[in-house]
Amino acid sequence: MNPFTYARAADTAEALRLGAGSAAAYLGGGTNLVDLMRETVANPDTLVDVTGLSDGIEETDGGGLLIGAAVRNTALAEHRAVRTRYPMLSRAIVAGASAQIRNMATVGGNLLQRTRCTYFYDTEGSRCNKRTPGTGCDAIDGVNRIHAILGASPACVATHPSDMCVALAALDATVHVEGGNGKRAVAFGDFHRLPGDHPEIDTVLAPGELITAIELPPLPFAATSTYRKVRDRASYAFALISVAAALEVEGGVVTDVRLAIGGVAHKPWRAARAEAALRGGPATEAAFRSAAAAEFADARPLRDNAFKAELATRTLVAVLGDLAGVAA
Repeated sequence: MNPFTYARAADTAEALRLGAGSAAAYLGGGTNLVDLMRETVANPDTLVDVTGLSDGIEETDGGGLLIGAAVRNTALAEHRAVRTRYPMLSRAIVAGASAQIRNMATVGGNLLQRTRCTYFYDTEGSRCNKRTPGTGCDAIDGVNRIHAILGASPACVATHPSDMCVALAALDATVHVEGGNGKRAVAFGDFHRLPGDHPEIDTVLAPGELITAIELPPLPFAATSTYRKVRDRASYAFALISVAAALEVEGGVVTDVRLAIGGVAHKPWRAARAEAALRGGPATEAAFRSAAAAEFADARPLRDNAFKAELATRTLVAVLGDLAGVAA
């Protein structure tokens, strides 16, 4: 681990001033950042502690929720309004890690998690364009069972590791950020980037910008929502596939739906094609399977992960069937 300077910010203005350097990083719970520093993947020269800032959960005037970036994952998962109005989010957080990590991890930090690709962490023996741009991607021809089947590029096939972010993508959340040029709001679907030619750039955050809050819109039918995670073991494992889904059915017809999938792409994958195929159609197993087929029509599996499209299809069909009360 390289030497660094530590400073605790008293407010957002001080955090932005301290974090203005090109090699500075904001420290929340540190559950990913500290690991990256230990492995010398991340080498900030300044850590700005922002754990005391924006740690509340408030109702918005429109009936949604404004969640401070420093809110701990456990507090968010246990919040009454989240559990009753956005149960997919609560379930995604609980599925995401051990209780000890959830007690430490912050909402803002969760958005900024970096991939758990083993080649990304192997600083001594592997080529990785995300870690060192221009060196190549050993995962493409290597052990790639956990890697992307959607939205990847010749430069990177890594997947985004967060469970919480999959639910936030489905819920059409908004990310509030602040930086040297003032405040701005970013639609959650636009916050994370696909790899393209620059997989080292994970998000649209400008240097020195700080996440201050996440806003959930009012979405009444999100009360009928859930999150399902398929993984290699029952406790503390990253998703092979995950599905966040909210469904509204009237008279056997899908009137509205929100879907996002984890474990398949460089960012939480909003299943827009599947949503479009489902709206206005019958809430049947055949319709659910057809929608999933539309979503994965462009899947490009690697040698070891061709199973993911079928696994995701089965998981999506099962989740939608449960929400609709349709027997598989």
